[in-house]
Amino acid sequence: MITHLVPTWEVSESRGVETAWIELGDGSLSARGRVAGLVPAPYWLDYELDTGPAWTTRRLAVRACSAEGTRELELLNDDGRWTVDGRHRPELDGALDCDLGLSPLTNAMPVLRHRLHREPGRHDFLMAWVRVPDLTVHPSRQRYTHLGPAGEDEGAGAAARVRYESGGFLSDLLLDRHGLVLDYPGLARRHG
Repeated sequence: MITHLVPTWEVSESRGVETAWIELGDGSLSARGRVAGLVPAPYWLDYELDTGPAWTTRRLAVRACSAEGTRELELLNDDGRWTVDGRHRPELDGALDCDLGLSPLTNAMPVLRHRLHREPGRHDFLMAWVRVPDLTVHPSRQRYTHLGPAGEDEGAGAAARVRYESGGFLSDLLLDRHGLVLDYPGLARRHG
């Protein structure tokens, strides 16, 4: 069964917005999205994201436009071997997921794989992190920890709280029943 979702987030860190058209299946996610941001300077992004079994990233293609011009990125994962624009990046090998900077969408894959929006657990990950808007790709160590179910005062669509950590950064995410971000304090809040 495929679930079609179209969330829109206000992204406070970039003073922008993101909308994603998502197909969520049993163990897979496919999305195309559009982002407009004002910080560090006005830019927009168009992206396509496809995962394979167990919500493992297969491909992320991004096109960024700004006053400096247009950049494109194709990030591919072939059974744990990552290429960036056709070049092997061994420091990313072993990562299961990409993380598109300032995008709350890409938090979904590790959450869904380990059912952290529904079950206790704590997991460490290596991610292929894409900085925006310059589209450079870096290895990033991240941790996700299930904190518990959402409180009744957090809204009808809220399912759970999950802590996200990377380096010295920490944020407690509010997720819906599909494992998608509703509120990412300091970064984004969903409006649709």
